[in-house]
Amino acid sequence: MKWEEIAESHPRRFVLVEAIKASSNNRVRNLEDMAVIQDYDNPKDAWSGYKHLHKLYPSRELYVFHTSRSDVEVVEEFFSGVRQRT
Repeated sequence: MKWEEIAESHPRRFVLVEAIKASSNNRVRNLEDMAVIQDYDNPKDAWSGYKHLHKLYPSRELYVFHTSRSDVEVVEEFFSGVRQRT
């Protein structure tokens, strides 16, 4: 789905989405096609859903957005350091 379709289908909601088709340009991630995994009333529940799925499937490209946004733009930040797995 395109962002416009998601925002129209889930008005005034937090949505957990997975990027199906995405590309990067100048450190900005362009999400061309997304799948809605779940919608939520509040950000705390949305982030809990995100963390749960990310822990189970770390290779999936997941995001949380509020549908009041006119578009979704993700700025890429690269982590350079040591990660500790818990």
